[in-house]
Amino acid sequence: MVRCSCPDVYSDGKFDHNNAMTGDDLIFYVNTKLFPYLQGFKQRATSPDTIEYKIGEIFGEIKNRFNSGYSLRDALEHIDALRFRSQIEKHELSHIYEAKIKNMGNAGRNGGEYYTPRPLIRAMIQVTKPQIGERIYDGACGSAGFLCESYDYLRHGGFDGKASSELTTSQLKTLQSKTFYGKEKKSLAYVIAIMNMILHGIEAPNIIHTNTLAENLSDIQEKDRYDVILANPPTI
Repeated sequence: MVRCSCPDVYSDGKFDHNNAMTGDDLIFYVNTKLFPYLQGFKQRATSPDTIEYKIGEIFGEIKNRFNSGYSLRDALEHIDALRFRSQIEKHELSHIYEAKIKNMGNAGRNGGEYYTPRPLIRAMIQVTKPQIGERIYDGACGSAGFLCESYDYLRHGGFDGKASSELTTSQLKTLQSKTFYGKEKKSLAYVIAIMNMILHGIEAPNIIHTNTLAENLSDIQEKDRYDVILANPPTI
């Protein structure tokens, strides 16, 4: 296992401003050590069906957008103050993430190309009524809204807030690895989709970075078929 020698910025459990990197040193560290280390998770993962592999996928698609190490240090200190250890905290984080995606769409940026209003998605899911054991597919998944909402629907027995009986270990495993599948052409949307599904509880999303429209229909085999398709028409 390759280890990354990160700077020690804590002393007695408290943030140590004297040892914390900032300015050009922090930018250099992030760009030349931290990001390559995280990208290497993909090669070091035991299987593509692991969260380590997906982390490597994410950091293989993104770049550090901070030019100022001082601004980056301020952002890191704000993030470090947050806590996402409980299920409630994780749920809140997923809602924040969804809100940011929605805001991208409302602002007319790239997000508008792959953000579908959640009430519309939920209505479509309620009409199709997917069941645990069925394979759900979105061939142009964008931010993976259809897949995330389908997971919530199956995990909690609907959208009415009335949780169904507890799922068995086998059912939970099926939801994690054998239920949700998607493909996305654009790099930004691909990364957002993976992160969105991880934050909703799918540890190793079955999302492939590819152009569905470039596939040859004659190459599709029985194993490539799905039970439920929930999707928007892909953008060209």
